[in-house]
Amino acid sequence: MLDHVSIGVRDTNVSKPFYDAALKPLGYSCLSQSPGSLGYGAQTVALWVNDAARPVSSDEKSGLHFCFAAPTRQSVVAFHAAALRAGGSDNGAPGLRADYGEDYYAAFIVDPDGYRLEAYFNAAA
Repeated sequence: MLDHVSIGVRDTNVSKPFYDAALKPLGYSCLSQSPGSLGYGAQTVALWVNDAARPVSSDEKSGLHFCFAAPTRQSVVAFHAAALRAGGSDNGAPGLRADYGEDYYAAFIVDPDGYRLEAYFNAAA
């Protein structure tokens, strides 16, 4: 249904090292870069990270989060660890989430701008 998502951040120079590190274990990289704009994906850009005058403020009760498909459980663990090392905040350690499904394995992070991110792998899928 979606082609891509764009998010606004305070400074892409700060965001780039975080997203480079966090998304690499999932098989995603920066495919496009210009001043104030970063495009991430596997073969085509699916996530744009852009400088914005008024980024969306962090609100854990908003329900807004972005979930990235992971190729393995180990890549979920690596996403979480890399994101923490790159300045993210823990929002849920890697593990099974039985409430979401028997094989739902995920980890949750908050990026430096307050966006909530998830990496997810489903062995049954």
